[in-house]
Amino acid sequence: MVIDKKILLVDDSAFMRKVLRDIFESAGYTNFVEAGNGTEAMEKYKSEKPDYIFLDVIMPDVNGMDVLRIIGREAKIIIVSAVGQKEIIEQAKSLGALDYIVKPFDRDQVLEKVQKYFDK
Repeated sequence: MVIDKKILLVDDSAFMRKVLRDIFESAGYTNFVEAGNGTEAMEKYKSEKPDYIFLDVIMPDVNGMDVLRIIGREAKIIIVSAVGQKEIIEQAKSLGALDYIVKPFDRDQVLEKVQKYFDK
C-alpha cells in the first residue's frame, strides 16, 4: 500500500534521516523531503509544503526549538530527539509540537505516532 503523504525529515545526521525514511517506507510512505538543519527545514517547509515534519532539536545553525517557534503552530510536527528532559518536551509541545519521540526509538514507536496524529 502506497501512502501519498509528504514527510519532511529534519536531522543533522544523514544516518538518522535514513533510519526514519526506512521506517516510513516499510509502512508504505514514498514521498520524502530531507533537511540537515533548521534553516534548510524552514526553506523546504515553505517550498515543499509537507504534510508532516519529523524534527530533531539539537542541530547546527538553527535548532529545532527555533524552527518550532517559527512554524510550530502551522505545521504538523513531531520532535525526534536524544534530548528527553521533561522541560524540553513540555517546551516543544507549548510551541506547537504534536508529540515527542526520544532517541533511540523503534519502528513501532514512530509508526504509532504517525497513526495517532496523521493518518486521520
